Amino acid sequence: MELSLRRLRTLLEVARRGGVNAAAAALHYSPSAVSQQIETLGVEVGAPVIERVGRGVRLTEVGRVLVEQAEVLLAAEHRAVAAVEDARQHLSARLSVGMFAAAAAALLPTVITDLAATYPGITLESSETDPERAGLDVLHGHLDLALLLDYPDAPEPWAPGLTVVPLGQDRIHLAAPADTAYRPGTDLAELAGESWIISGPDTYYGRAVRTAFRRAGFDPQVRHRVDGLATALAMVATGLGVTLASDLGRAFCPPGVEIVPFERPLLRTIVVAHLPHATERPSVRATVDAFARAATTQGLAPMG
Repeated sequence: MELSLRRLRTLLEVARRGGVNAAAAALHYSPSAVSQQIETLGVEVGAPVIERVGRGVRLTEVGRVLVEQAEVLLAAEHRAVAAVEDARQHLSARLSVGMFAAAAAALLPTVITDLAATYPGITLESSETDPERAGLDVLHGHLDLALLLDYPDAPEPWAPGLTVVPLGQDRIHLAAPADTAYRPGTDLAELAGESWIISGPDTYYGRAVRTAFRRAGFDPQVRHRVDGLATALAMVATGLGVTLASDLGRAFCPPGVEIVPFERPLLRTIVVAHLPHATERPSVRATVDAFARAATTQGLAPMG
């Protein structure tokens, strides 16, 4: 009997999500592709692993046994990869990294240059990923590493099963048109009457900044709901309103925008997330260390 680890991951996701459609959405597959993988897995083990119950599905006894063993087998796969890396004379690996836009622009070039000098056999493949989604992609095996955000004003729990390594604190400032009257040391409460260009409350960032505004005593007048910082800053440059930009986000700052530090800076923590056993791989350890050095180079405030 040969078991496909890919199909075991799919079964594990069906069990976690409680159905084929939900698993397909989480894995970025079509429901038919998930069903086909599950059926093929049943053929491999010689018995069905799920059964239909009304409009949903449930694990068979064989399926339950496989789910119990899947975590063990998948962890063993990671340990085997780590052992192979340890045995190589020269460290070599290809790692997938999920990143939000500001981290990709400000941190990734430094990390790649660092690794090229110290471990040229490590290749990073990055993809711009929503931070709220990236943690799940690590859990599902789609990514080796992910850069995530933690906002102290609106803390939200990490997905269970992730190891999270803080890299530093990213200070958030006012981004206003170049002719702004605001000066360094501005208090957030002074901006109650401004027209804002920020994300909607359906995003983690949008929820976090609204919490900060409410603590300052006002609800923002959001004239333009924009998720991309580069777009928001371009709109600020034309005088359509103000927004917030972090130290990392300065990479997107166009002419015509003034960055104004607050009297009490808003902070967010940049973290790198991976599976708990991933650091058994030397390549993962080396890459996490490279991100930590890049965070220092880019001026992220150390964790207090």
